[in-house]
Amino acid sequence: MAQKGVQLDEENISCSICLDLLKDPVTTPCGHSYCKNCIKYHWDTEDERRIYSCPQCRKICTPRPVLVKNTMLAALVEELKKTGLQAAPADHCYAGPEDVACDVCTGRKLRAVTSCLQCLVSFCEKHLQPHFESPAYEKHKLVEPSEKLQENICSRHNVVMHMFCRTDQQCICYLCPVEEHKGHDTVSAATERTERQRELEESRHNIQQRIQDREEDVKLLQQEVEAINGSADKAVEHSEKIFTQLIRLMEERRSDVKQQVRSQQETEVSRVKELQEKLEQEITELKRKDAELKKLSHTEDHNQFLHNYPSLSALTESTHSSSIKIRPLKYFEDVTAAVSELRDTLQDVLRQKQTNVSLTETEVDVSLPQPEPKTRADFLRYSCEITLDPNTAHPWLLLSEGNRKATRVSRPQSYSSHPDRFTCWPQVLSPESLTGRCYWEVKRRRESGGGGGGGGGRVSVAVTYENISRAGKSQECAFGQNDKSWMLYCSTSRCNFNHNKVQTLVSGPLSSRVGVYLDHSAGILSFYSVTDTMTLLHRVQTTFTQPLYAGLQVYDGASAEIC
Repeated sequence: MAQKGVQLDEENISCSICLDLLKDPVTTPCGHSYCKNCIKYHWDTEDERRIYSCPQCRKICTPRPVLVKNTMLAALVEELKKTGLQAAPADHCYAGPEDVACDVCTGRKLRAVTSCLQCLVSFCEKHLQPHFESPAYEKHKLVEPSEKLQENICSRHNVVMHMFCRTDQQCICYLCPVEEHKGHDTVSAATERTERQRELEESRHNIQQRIQDREEDVKLLQQEVEAINGSADKAVEHSEKIFTQLIRLMEERRSDVKQQVRSQQETEVSRVKELQEKLEQEITELKRKDAELKKLSHTEDHNQFLHNYPSLSALTESTHSSSIKIRPLKYFEDVTAAVSELRDTLQDVLRQKQTNVSLTETEVDVSLPQPEPKTRADFLRYSCEITLDPNTAHPWLLLSEGNRKATRVSRPQSYSSHPDRFTCWPQVLSPESLTGRCYWEVKRRRESGGGGGGGGGRVSVAVTYENISRAGKSQECAFGQNDKSWMLYCSTSRCNFNHNKVQTLVSGPLSSRVGVYLDHSAGILSFYSVTDTMTLLHRVQTTFTQPLYAGLQVYDGASAEIC
């Protein structure tokens, strides 16, 4: 009862404005008491209306009352302070709508400073003290205040869930494995948290690496911007010097050329800036994702960690970053060349004949180039599933091994008539189109006595556009003999590369396995001899205007299988 009396006195001698013990208490005409400074400040805000109200009962007084010190309350406050009464908690110590409230407090609840996973109760500083003072609480786990403590209780058995069912991917209590989770793969929540934490750290490491790679790419793109600007400035400067010789006759044309250069410069810079923006957006998103994972990784409550872990969006597949090659290309040098040619050619005839000078547009490649893999393991990261289309196979080719192997046979197969079939050349195409970055291997072997000795048979490995001709003996149908196909011919003794009727002798160690690497957007096609190492046989750098298809040409006594 004595303690209750102290609490009552504390409430009665607290200022309703600051919620602290009265300081220099004064009383209003309506009988309520406040700190002198608190009520003075409150009435100062009402000076404009000259109507002064009591913060508690709202009684209005005019004119402004004269404040008189309440000597009895002042003495009572001083006396209670001497007995050890502490000031009332400041308003910010009470739990707000977004705070976790102390479960022990009665009346107006204080803000909780921690939660106990054993008690499943949240405590303010005052009610937390027994956990520090009594040995009975030594093994209790204290964590950041949480409103979701009740989610740690098993709804079926009404006990704390300290286990995790990997079969059903949910937290369970120690009784659950006896009934509905009987025979399931169960571990402690702490064990599962440790494994998930390791996965989380690996994800963070990948994100941080991608951030670093993207930041490097942004720097290189900035260098590309500077190179474009520098080249454009030089082109304009050189054009100006040339046109000064023809200033009276070429004034209008000079202005046109300058405008076109600047326009092209703006276009190219805009393209680079766009790539920069995309990379910076990706960096921002990766940092946001990293922050989410970091926050989750610091969650001390195992159950909350496991509860929230599946809701995090999976990390998107990373595009393999690389350095951006700044090629030694003077982007606008052809502009200068065109103007110089115009000056030399038209000096004598410009007065008699009107000539249109077209500015040669410079296309600047500022895409993000990808480095070509080095090891076989690197190449296999881009391996693609390729089969052979029976509708394209020449009748003398037998398809087997799930349409991945083509064997040259001595009798024609009973294929149905089809417009896509090669009718003369022993060739076959894949039904899958190839874009992006692709890698596949072709294993060639000698099936019978035809076509040379050794382990590898005579086989041509090719890529081609879909619109290659199919019917007849024309070279427009043969791989490597037209501008629609690229082919590497391999026998036991030699190797040739063929494209558009041009044959190139290829030197290098021959093996029974040929690797093909295609980067469609970069215009790179490479053929490798695959053994313990990858040996480059031939590389093509061009521009592919259509999707490509894998092709095989198989000669007598040989077979080729796409691995």
